[in-house]
Amino acid sequence: MDVSPWISSEPLSLDALLAETADIRAGGLVIFGGMLRDQNQGEAVERMRYEAHGPIAARVLKTIEEEALERFDVLRCRIQHREGFVELGEPSVWIVVRAKHRADAFEAARYAIDELKVRAPIWKEEFYTDGTSRFLDGTPL
Repeated sequence: MDVSPWISSEPLSLDALLAETADIRAGGLVIFGGMLRDQNQGEAVERMRYEAHGPIAARVLKTIEEEALERFDVLRCRIQHREGFVELGEPSVWIVVRAKHRADAFEAARYAIDELKVRAPIWKEEFYTDGTSRFLDGTPL
């Protein structure tokens, strides 16, 4: 069951976010996707489990979207993050930014992912091919 438009327990849909942010005034579209890779710090990763404090994480992501709209000359900004298990090659996060010009869209997208990493209460547990797992450093509540 999904927690909000920002936190999803289901696989993320880039097509849905593109439709939601469609704007004929926008000449620039920047899409950032965070994909689960098979290696991290020398460990062979098999999959990842994301845990989020749903209501707070949703509020933080919504606030980051609003800040991007205020700080940069962008028309749309949407962030969606996965929770639960994510397999190799699957997206854990999508950020979609639309602006009149590309430079603004790039800046806003970078701001959004950087702020998400610092502020959103979303934690990652990596599962390794040797059968072990560990939680990575995350955002304290």
